[in-house]
Amino acid sequence: MELKKIAYMKHILPLILALCLFTNCSKDEASSKDYTYYYPTDEAAITNENIPGSTEAFDPKGIAISKEKLYVINGNVLEIFDALTLAHIKTIKEYTKGSTTIPLTSLTSVSVDNGRIYVGSTESRLFVFDETTNAGISTVGNGQWWQTFVHVFGVVAKDGLVFVKEKEKNIKVLDATQITETSDWNLKPIAKLNTLNGFTEVYSMDVSDGNLVVAGRDAKSYLYYNIANIKANAATSLTTPIEPQKVQFVDIKPIAISFSKDWAVTSENVGSTSYLKLYSKSEFNKMNYNTVLSVSDILGQNPFGTIVATAQLDDRIFLSDNTNKKIRVIKLNKSTIAEQNN
Repeated sequence: MELKKIAYMKHILPLILALCLFTNCSKDEASSKDYTYYYPTDEAAITNENIPGSTEAFDPKGIAISKEKLYVINGNVLEIFDALTLAHIKTIKEYTKGSTTIPLTSLTSVSVDNGRIYVGSTESRLFVFDETTNAGISTVGNGQWWQTFVHVFGVVAKDGLVFVKEKEKNIKVLDATQITETSDWNLKPIAKLNTLNGFTEVYSMDVSDGNLVVAGRDAKSYLYYNIANIKANAATSLTTPIEPQKVQFVDIKPIAISFSKDWAVTSENVGSTSYLKLYSKSEFNKMNYNTVLSVSDILGQNPFGTIVATAQLDDRIFLSDNTNKKIRVIKLNKSTIAEQNN
């Protein structure tokens, strides 16, 4: 028995020694660890006071940023600001092309892509402007709800496609090449998508990692539509609209979504409280919803109203706070704390 015990100890002692060495090394490597966290601070706000000569109440809805310009839907007009200085650049009140002039009314949404500005209206029209000159290029829909669109409650253009959310559960997909200076107003969609729920709410959408992502406020989920799948099943979707992939929430109603270089910038309502939330874009695209930032106010003050649209430029986050009638400009701050382990 004694010989067996000696032999056993002879084999086990080297393992114990190796384990001790590994443990000591691990302690040295874990002597400190950096934790990074983000927090927002108020930087500025845009209201009707920032618009020279404005006498109307500010009614911000959809927003978009392109080439350091901020585009804001404001009731019946499109406002353009310098996204860096916040100086007002221009108010667009009407669509003009040649001898045709159409006043802008009941606007909901804006998107800028490939040199064009797309503006949606619940008057069942999509207006398309040149980004540089702001001249009219074309209109899709003629203002009659039983024609091309049954109102327009959201638009996003990206990578050659134009996604138009209309009343109830429909998103119509157009190819951007369909829209030209001589194209007909009654364009036929190349595909249709089903948002599962919805009626007359303004919808926020953006494109990331090969997916159209919709803030499905009524479906209580983010809705993902794979763009390759949309193209592959475009013809059949005109009869049976494509349904999304989603993770079902219980109490969360996503209201707004936009993607920046690193983040999915969202707003969500939980009961009567509105939250600004940041997710890692790569994780969000995998439907992993672990927030990097989740706040309903700024450092305990100035609570958010309903944020109907979001955008980011560098360390600034732009929030279209329709309840409080302003564009809130939030600075995203980063801090690193080194934790020492003794």
